[in-house]
Amino acid sequence: MRDAYRLAVGTLTAVRVAAPVDLTRRVAGRAMLLAPIPGLILGVVAGGVWWTGSALGTGPFVAAVLAVAALRLGDRGFHLDGLADTADGLAASYDGERALAVMRTGDTGPAGAVAVVVVLLAQVTAAAELGRIVGGDGWADPGRITAAVGVAGCVVISRTMLAAGCVRGVPAARPDGLGAVVAGSVGRVAATTAVVLVTAAFAGGLALTGAPPGALPWWGAAVAAGAALLAAAVVLRRCVRRFGGVTGDVLGAVVEVSLAVGLVGLVVAGGR
Repeated sequence: MRDAYRLAVGTLTAVRVAAPVDLTRRVAGRAMLLAPIPGLILGVVAGGVWWTGSALGTGPFVAAVLAVAALRLGDRGFHLDGLADTADGLAASYDGERALAVMRTGDTGPAGAVAVVVVLLAQVTAAAELGRIVGGDGWADPGRITAAVGVAGCVVISRTMLAAGCVRGVPAARPDGLGAVVAGSVGRVAATTAVVLVTAAFAGGLALTGAPPGALPWWGAAVAAGAALLAAAVVLRRCVRRFGGVTGDVLGAVVEVSLAVGLVGLVVAGGR
C-alpha cells in the first residue's frame, strides 16, 4: 500500500514523495483506487482558493479562474497535457498506430489546443456558476462554503474516474508507458465501490454545509458523479476503438473531461 500511495500522490500531484520500490500491476491497481486521496488534496486546494477569492470580493468568475489555476499548479498540468495529446491523436488519423505516434511527439496541435481551451472554459464557467447559484455574503456564509465543497467534490470525483478507466477488460494501447502498467489493473467491484463511497462522502459534505434550501442539494453529488462517469465512458470507448486501448494520455483526458462535465452536472442539479 505504501508503494501504491507513493505512485498515486507522486503521479497525480506536485507533492514530493519517495519513488515506489516496486511497480507491479497490483501496485498500479491499488494506486488507481487510491486516486481519491491525491484528488482530495487537490480538491481542498481548489475549493479553498475558490472560497477565499469569493469571500475577498473577487466575484465568482475570478474566484473560479484562481481555483482552476491553483489546481493546475497542484497537478502540474499533467492531465491537461494528456487531454491535448489525446485530442491530437483522435484528429490526426483513423489509423491507430499513426494516431499513437502523433500522441508520442509531445507537440500540441490545433485539435489539442482547442480541446484544452474548451474544457478549461467549461470548468471555469461551471465553477463560477456555482457561486451565482448559492449567492452568499461573508466568510462563513453557508452557501459560499457549499459551493467550495462542490468544487472540491468534483475534483475528487474526476480523479476517482481513473479507477473506472482502469477496470479489467480495458486494454492498453501499447506495451509500454503508464497505460500499459495500469490498464485493466482494477477489479470492477473495487472500482464501483470507490465511486459509490466517494459520491456518498461528497453528498454528505453538501448536506452538512447548511446551504439555502435547493441551492446545491445533497443529491447533486450523485448527478455530478453520474455525469462524470458517463463522460469518462464516452472518452474511453472512443479511444479504445481508435487506439486499441488506453494510454496515460487517455487517462488524463478522462480526468479533465469528467471534471468539466461533473461540474456542469452539479450546476444543473443546483439550478433546478
